[in-house]
Amino acid sequence: MEEEDDQFDSTLLEAAMSLAASKGWGSVSMPEIARHAGLDIGEVRCRYPFKTSILLLLGQLADRSALIDDGSLGTSREMLFDLMMRRFDVFQQYRPGVLSVLKTLPFDPLVTLILGAATVDSMRWIAGAAGIQTSGIEGILRVQGVVALWTYALRSWEKDESEDLGLTMIALESGLDRAERMGLFRNASNLSSEPDADETSNLLTSEASDAGFNDFQDGK
Repeated sequence: MEEEDDQFDSTLLEAAMSLAASKGWGSVSMPEIARHAGLDIGEVRCRYPFKTSILLLLGQLADRSALIDDGSLGTSREMLFDLMMRRFDVFQQYRPGVLSVLKTLPFDPLVTLILGAATVDSMRWIAGAAGIQTSGIEGILRVQGVVALWTYALRSWEKDESEDLGLTMIALESGLDRAERMGLFRNASNLSSEPDADETSNLLTSEASDAGFNDFQDGK
């Protein structure tokens, strides 16, 4: 049953992203997506009542791919880089459709708000999997920092036409450098076989609290 559900989801998502790439996300309807996928419209209606549900599905599949435990070890910084790149790998599979969706977001504040909340939840899982502390006020700030890092790298991914996503990786590394200076990895769990190299970083400097990780979003 689970395999059938996974097949249903992947078929629907593939159809939705294909239509988004060819027609534009704003011009696609749910019945049209169901027909293009060759799925029963009634069943699609029950499982995914809104188009935004499909975008949330994409995020969930990206999270699942990123969070698969493959036994990898490393520092929190290394793990965060790996987890985010796995997420980008899923986005890359549907690149034309995802780019179409991103173009519509400035004109659809409600969907942007919904996806923004989902992204925060995703980044909380990603941060925790990387060993970053996410509890308490400081944890909330760290999660917001990871969200800003993802957003910063996503902007580079939008422009990255390379097959190996080299520009995206460069942007992500640059963002991680800044995040590390701001104390994102302070008190993070050690997921590697070697001790952390830097135990002297300050915990979320005043710069992180004031301008903070949101500087990523301004491209600074």
